[in-house]
Amino acid sequence: MSDFRDEGKLDTSQVEDRRGRSLGGRPAVIGGGGLAIVIALITLLLGGNPLGGSGGDLGVLGDLQNQPVGEGAPTTPISEKCQTGADAENNEDCRAVAYVNAINNFWETAFAGYRPAQTVFFSGSTDTGCGTATSEVGPFYCPADQKVYIDLGFLKELQDRFGAKGGPFTLGYILAHEYGHHVQDLLGDLAKVRGDQQGPNSAAVRSELQADCYAGVWASQTRRFGVTLAPTPEEIADAVDAAAAVGDDRIQKSTQGQVNPETWTHGSAAQRVKWLTRGYESKDPAQCDTFSGPI
Repeated sequence: MSDFRDEGKLDTSQVEDRRGRSLGGRPAVIGGGGLAIVIALITLLLGGNPLGGSGGDLGVLGDLQNQPVGEGAPTTPISEKCQTGADAENNEDCRAVAYVNAINNFWETAFAGYRPAQTVFFSGSTDTGCGTATSEVGPFYCPADQKVYIDLGFLKELQDRFGAKGGPFTLGYILAHEYGHHVQDLLGDLAKVRGDQQGPNSAAVRSELQADCYAGVWASQTRRFGVTLAPTPEEIADAVDAAAAVGDDRIQKSTQGQVNPETWTHGSAAQRVKWLTRGYESKDPAQCDTFSGPI
């Protein structure tokens, strides 16, 4: 089954391709606004930088291995190879472009104050408005420059390290989650995370669960925007599986052998599945208020 309208046109201006331009050395230390935290893979998977406010930063990226995860520079520029939905059907780069277009198009319709954001493809490491980031950080949103960053090799990491099934639509879920943080940034909700970054009921967890819910809303309506068609039940199941795979409890259990909710930053597997599903079934961003009431 096709996931894209073959004749539909892609807008590659919404994507910047920096692959092959990795930076050497260790990640930078940034401490804007008096805030510095250690951001590691398990705290950023599918959630990006949960820090909001006017400055936004990646904090101290710590002693992460500075090893490229994704591919190097493509042989053909995305502006040349990614022109139609048919290209998205056959090429992962073009598939990502199609999802970015569809997500931006959806939020322009759903949110009157929405401003489209770019997605940056990178490998190894790259400079951002939030500091220098490596592929080991995982996909993230930087509020300081209002861009989404992703090493497309993360999809393989998601399968190999965390046992997710994968599948093409998982990329759409990942990108939609990060753009959920962009929406939060525009609404001022990311600012609520400052000073409340850990714990099962923290603002950080609530922010991540809301981004999951927003991703579900987009998935329920993506057929109306851009070249994407409605995801199949199997594709939605892949997205749900990916959300569960990176729940704080499952990651802690696999990496530490025990679960400590007081250090959660993204929510449990069950919570992530709950809010992604709520967004998909409700089709309504107003049903994604995770900042009030139980989660």
